[in-house]
Amino acid sequence: MSDTLETRNAITGLRFGAIGKRAVHVCIDMQRLFAEETEWAAPVVHAIEPTVRRIVAHAPHLTLFTRFLTPEHVEDAKGQWQIYYRHWKSVLASNIDHDLLDLLPPLRPFVPPARVIDKYVHSAFEAQAFQDALDELSADTIIFTGVETDVCVLATALTAVDRGYRTILVSDAIASSNKASHAAALDGIYPRFDQQVELIDTDTLLKAWSP
Repeated sequence: MSDTLETRNAITGLRFGAIGKRAVHVCIDMQRLFAEETEWAAPVVHAIEPTVRRIVAHAPHLTLFTRFLTPEHVEDAKGQWQIYYRHWKSVLASNIDHDLLDLLPPLRPFVPPARVIDKYVHSAFEAQAFQDALDELSADTIIFTGVETDVCVLATALTAVDRGYRTILVSDAIASSNKASHAAALDGIYPRFDQQVELIDTDTLLKAWSP
């Protein structure tokens, strides 16, 4: 067995018991912005959409969608984010159709009962509405899907770890536009949190989770 496979196996499966009734599905940034003709578009969003939709359909009332919003102008961003948006001027809100910020069309019918939380940075926890929604649902477990494995999913998952949530990532329902970085996150970064993070696939999740 390779070192990489051994490392990933260290956090594979529901190693901390059954998924309880206080689990919440958090679907990160499955938006047109990342799926259509923009500089941030990536085919992987379309590739995982059917799988993500299966999971949302399993428990729409326990699903929180996040949307990554961009500022209107570079000057509206904070600190280093201004440098970031000088590089990515094409995706500033003033330069795109605002409908591109919406969820992918196949996911929209789930809202409501699913909820949409907007954020302007990588970690959803930086939006107070996100933490408020988790508290309202009495969440103690977060099940992650969406994009990107190595950016917004990673940032939000690591904050979930820091805040003591059981953190489950659905490996076939997360993706990145950078294949190497996606693999590095699954094989190197997440396994570093072997006492706090679990990786499972969609079939395992749907069999184990009875909302």
